[in-house]
Parts: sequence; C-alpha cells; structure tokens
Amino acid sequence: MNRKFLLIFLFILPALVQAKPKVIKLFNGKNLANWEIYLSPTGDKPLEPLFGVVQLNGENLLRITGEVNASLATQKEYENYHLRMVFRWGEKVFKQRNSGILYHSFGPFGDGLGVWMSSHEFQLCTAKIGDSYCMGNSYFEIPAVKDAEGKSYRYATDGTISKFGVNFPAKNCSKKEDHEKPVGEWNVVDLYCVGRNSVHVVNGVVNMVNANSGRIEKDGSVLPLSKGRIQIQSEGGELFIRSITLEKIKKIPTEFK
Repeated sequence: MNRKFLLIFLFILPALVQAKPKVIKLFNGKNLANWEIYLSPTGDKPLEPLFGVVQLNGENLLRITGEVNASLATQKEYENYHLRMVFRWGEKVFKQRNSGILYHSFGPFGDGLGVWMSSHEFQLCTAKIGDSYCMGNSYFEIPAVKDAEGKSYRYATDGTISKFGVNFPAKNCSKKEDHEKPVGEWNVVDLYCVGRNSVHVVNGVVNMVNANSGRIEKDGSVLPLSKGRIQIQSEGGELFIRSITLEKIKKIPTEFK
C-alpha cells in the first residue's frame, strides 16, 4: 500500500468503525448524584431515609424502603433509549410489594396520585410486573382485549387498538403473562423507547407494547410525548436495585416489537 492510499485509509477508518453505544449508569453504585427525591408535603413522614446506598454481600445496592410513597427522579430528560434495571424485593412490606419505573415524566410532582409526575408506568408491583399505567395526564394506545365484564384490559398482539388515559375507558392495561421471579431473586427488566413507542420486557419476555405516546392537555387534546425524566417509585415494599443503565438507540430490536 503506497503512502497516498495509506493516508486515505487512515482518514476514512473512523467512519468504518462502528462505535459501541455509550452505556450510562443512572445508578453509579456510590450515591444518588444526578437524582432528585420528592416526598409529598401532605403525606406521612418516613422513619428512615427512603432512598440510599447500602452494601450487601459485597455489593453496593440502591435500597428503597417503600415506607411511604415518594419519587426518585433523574434530573435529566431522556429519549430514544434502552433502559435495563436489575432488582429484587426485600423482606419489609408496608402495604404491598409495589414500585414502578415512570418514564417520559413531565409537569410538576403531584400530578400523578398526589406524588409523582405525569408519566408512563412500567409496573413493578409483584404479580403485575410489566403492566402499563397512565400516571397523571399521560396517554398511550395498546392492542388489548377486554375481560368478560368489559371493565379491564389485557395486552394481546391480536387485540383491538385501545386508548388509555384520563377521560378514556381505562388508565391501566395488564400484561400478557407473568414472568416475575420469586421474591428474593433478581429480576431483569428492559424498557425500549423510540419516538412515541415503547416496549416492556420482563426477564427476556415481551410483556407490553405501547404506541402513540402522548400528553393530555386541559382541553382534552393529545400532544406527542417522546421524552422525559425517569422516576423510580417508593410505594409500599422494600426494593433493592443492583443496576440501572441506559444506552441510546435508534430503533427497537425487531424481536421485541
């Protein structure tokens, strides 16, 4: 290879190399830097800090006591990403083993059930993990089937496209199947968000596909919603998180659509 072609090759080499996406550690394993904690001023006060880093079996884990309802929210907004969280339930239960990943969060704290920001919920409540819930003024569309009484909905790939949100028939859509690990074992949940679409994956299995994400305005109109802050709930049960990572993506993997 002569010098001329060598220089050309070295010039275009960076463009030929596909750089691996940067993985962002939302939980850095040390502290809660880059997170904001919100407790309702009208709610009960916890006896100990709700969110903190503890060491168990040689690992630094994020512990959420679940004693009272509260939000741990990223300070930044995110869009077009794959989020992975590894968690397990602890022994303490105040109401029930309940929590959730609230994504595309917008507006003030308190719009959702008096505590959380309006958002889409990737439900983590035991026996309901993977469900979708419209927190506050969020909106989405899901292929679903109704129960015999026509009051509740369940995700089904061959179901009718149904609208969810305040002023619509329902705010919650149940998962297709249960793939949660027994209490005390580690669960891996993956959230894929691209544009106005999102997919909930529980321990490697698709549980929910949401489309046409939106925010409901005061006049009832729906505006597109494709980004926002991420919240983790304290909501009744002790939870340990090993990791929360995020990487930018351009499309949802075909196998998860």
